[in-house]
Amino acid sequence: MGDGPPILVEGLVKLYGKTRALDGLDLVVERGSVVAVLGPNGAGKTTLIRILATLAKPTGGRASVAGFDVSEHPAQVRRHIGIAGQSTSIDEYLTGRQNLVMVGELSRIPRDESKRRAGELLERFELGDAADRTTKTYSGGMRRKLDLAASLITQPEVLFLDEPTTGLDPRARVGMWQLIRELGEAGTTLLLTTQYLDEADQLAHEIAVVDQGKVIASGTPDQLKTQVGGAVLEVSLPKAADVDEAGRLLRAATSAVVTVDQRRHRVTLPATAEAGLVTTVVRALDAGGFLVDDVTVRRPALDDVFMSLTGHAAALGSEEAA
Repeated sequence: MGDGPPILVEGLVKLYGKTRALDGLDLVVERGSVVAVLGPNGAGKTTLIRILATLAKPTGGRASVAGFDVSEHPAQVRRHIGIAGQSTSIDEYLTGRQNLVMVGELSRIPRDESKRRAGELLERFELGDAADRTTKTYSGGMRRKLDLAASLITQPEVLFLDEPTTGLDPRARVGMWQLIRELGEAGTTLLLTTQYLDEADQLAHEIAVVDQGKVIASGTPDQLKTQVGGAVLEVSLPKAADVDEAGRLLRAATSAVVTVDQRRHRVTLPATAEAGLVTTVVRALDAGGFLVDDVTVRRPALDDVFMSLTGHAAALGSEEAA
């Protein structure tokens, strides 16, 4: 790679008809770092990955990967990258070993070398015992591992992971986290997209929050949490139907900025907004006849950052297809 950052994005625009999937997005990823692109459905995360991986062309702006412009030198970019998309790209009628060897040969790696790398990756991803089984017999977690292994067969300097743990059970998800950490520690530059706030918090050196096709905030997880302020007062309610009304009541009863989260049945306020806030909140809710599951004071989380920046809670689910 050249002397510049392995990923550089400046004013990137992507139009699909009248829809602006990307609207002047800027991003810099330094060598050897793990950067998470966090955002809701339709924010532009997958579109960004597709452009950086030369699978789509930008409408405007520019992007370079490994020192090469993605539009002007796509072949050179592909020699330096690996990509694991939201859905696995493996052939379910081949064995795990055959899949990896095939990817290696398609990447112009000699067959003997492809076999050697395939064997190493299968062991590294704890797939050695299943290496010679057809992949249609693999579990979802095993398929995701194999897909990630396939993206590493060329030993890429830059790796793109698009929603790497979507659809995995909790145990497989934790295992994938560990594999991603190991790749980062080994010096691979990783850009991953996710809607899971805990995933970004656990894995990323830096986070870029994307909404409506733009980066609206970036920094380390702790830096982003600091933007929200001090401790957070969180009220959990048993009924979703009560959340909006409880929010209106607390806005009238306090001087604090009140946010509501219907999906999680909770209302949050900055705990340092005024003296005696906890007492005021509890008394107001009691007087209003609201049942409360829990009232807690905690340090800010990425949930609070996301709510503060976008005005809504992070949504779970799959990213846009575009």
